[in-house]
Amino acid sequence: MPDPRFFETLSPLTVAALAEHIGGEVVRGGEVVISAVAPLSTADRGAIAFLGDRKFAAALAETKAGCVIVPASAVDLAPADAAVIVSGEAQASWARASALLHRPIRLDRATTPAEAAEDDTVVIEPGVVLGEGVRIGRGTRIGANTVIGPGVQIGRDCLISPGVTIGFALLGDRVKLLAGARIGEAGFGAAGSKTGPVDIPQLGRVILQDGVTVGANSCIDRGAYDDTVIGENTKIDNLVMIGHNCVIGRNNLMAAHTGISGSVTSGDNCIFGGRAGVGDHITIGEGARVAAGGGVLADIPPGEIWSGYPAKPLRQFLRETVWLSKQASQKKGAKESKE
Repeated sequence: MPDPRFFETLSPLTVAALAEHIGGEVVRGGEVVISAVAPLSTADRGAIAFLGDRKFAAALAETKAGCVIVPASAVDLAPADAAVIVSGEAQASWARASALLHRPIRLDRATTPAEAAEDDTVVIEPGVVLGEGVRIGRGTRIGANTVIGPGVQIGRDCLISPGVTIGFALLGDRVKLLAGARIGEAGFGAAGSKTGPVDIPQLGRVILQDGVTVGANSCIDRGAYDDTVIGENTKIDNLVMIGHNCVIGRNNLMAAHTGISGSVTSGDNCIFGGRAGVGDHITIGEGARVAAGGGVLADIPPGEIWSGYPAKPLRQFLRETVWLSKQASQKKGAKESKE
């Protein structure tokens, strides 16, 4: 279930009513009442989940969801005790169901600094907007014109610079967010449908653990359902992008213009050079390094240094670079000798 500090759960609906709104056909269980959406792996009897790819057939067979949305070819794979909706665009239908059952809590009502602050050591500069339920730990300073959304929790001795926005997030102690940082915006997710792409509601959070620093104008998206987590003492430079559902280890260093796609996991003590890029659903092992400009499209084992595009182990990259240079020189020499 999405965190109630950040998301409102709306009135439950029967499977039949959901199918009518999301574009699907009920195979069985139209009378089942559904109150939430969830992935196959974590859904319970009150939730609806979907199968987007047959590689998740095992998860479908084991799911505890009260209802599943599946393509017609996968009906026989659904658990016998689950209601079933058939849809040719299962993920888009699930996204529509999500919008019917959950809604982000908006900043309709503000909290006063006195209500939000732990004690009088908290400094809140002019122009700050605090949503309902915000809590700020002692010794923290909130910069001018920062906007903190409903339910956000900020630890002690943090420094939030001017012009920051924070939503759907939990911050530990000694966190620093530099000017213009955007924490907790919706992750980028869209499902294909006959009428065009459908936004997938993002129902997760951002968790910044103790000692994290986020540079100016960097963005960290909240999870699609699970959380985006930045580990203790990780230091993020300016203009860095971290996508939804990423789990970044402790003591990571990310130089400017690094881009981390969704659902990436990195171990502790990893380093990313400037303009490094990492594709989605990739694992970076503990102590690994990505050289500046590297484009990572495969898992990196612990302790290795990768470079180039597509990135590969540094020694291999250097050998190939030298070989290409020699080949180019030989071709140039042969051409000149003919002339």
